[in-house]
Amino acid sequence: MKNEGSGSRSAGSYILGHTDQELERLNRQAQLVEPITRRFFSSAGIGSGMRVLDVGSGAGDVAMLAADLVGTSGEVVGTDRSAAALAMARQRVKARSLSNVTFREGNPAELTFDQPFDAVIGRYVLMFQRDPAAMLSDVAKHARRGGIVVFHEIDWDGVRSSPPAPIYEQCAQWTGETLQRSGADIRMGTRLFATFVAAGLPAPSMQIESLIAGVANNTGPLRVIADLTISMADAIQNSDVATAAEIGAETLTDRMIGEAAANGSVIQGRYEIAAWSRA
Repeated sequence: MKNEGSGSRSAGSYILGHTDQELERLNRQAQLVEPITRRFFSSAGIGSGMRVLDVGSGAGDVAMLAADLVGTSGEVVGTDRSAAALAMARQRVKARSLSNVTFREGNPAELTFDQPFDAVIGRYVLMFQRDPAAMLSDVAKHARRGGIVVFHEIDWDGVRSSPPAPIYEQCAQWTGETLQRSGADIRMGTRLFATFVAAGLPAPSMQIESLIAGVANNTGPLRVIADLTISMADAIQNSDVATAAEIGAETLTDRMIGEAAANGSVIQGRYEIAAWSRA
């Protein structure tokens, strides 16, 4: 998960925060899911020369990905309500010498811009909204007539392992339940179609992918859940979902990898789902 969800008027309770540790976790996660998001955005039609609004930029991963797709002839404006997240985003953009990315702090539904955008994009945003259709309707108004609106969300139902890796599946259950108790919708990906229609947008096209790997040569999908569990440890305990002793954060990643490797498990991550249509 990431902190894009902090960027709208109807934001629900975002429990992951914007600590340095959390922003670093987001960066590691982004490296794994970036190829998926890139394929989604390319399928939606994001391309060279476009002017793009990134909703809930967080640490800037999606904005930088979009900047690569639109090239130097295009422009990306990222938005977020977290000053801490945007400070890191600006540092990362500067380090990569990207001249076509800028950021605005504030609620993207309420910000004004000097001209409409060719596309409005977001990743892991709608799942944190109390009224995702209203939020989507608000930000879609920043797109020009016929502009692209594309969002990438998750569906937790995809998480599984075979042969079973019990620690991995238990942590996925703990994090999913805690997110739900905070008000997040962990099935948002599957609900994208209905959300677009409720927002007054045309029925969207959709695409689905998932991270999957055998632990023997790729621990990436497993580490997504391990990292998230450690980052959410306090929230999991405060929600009475699991105790600190049950989580065992200090040794969790090693135990999870060791068990899955011993079992010869293939780890599948949550479903990654995108929907897009024209404003």
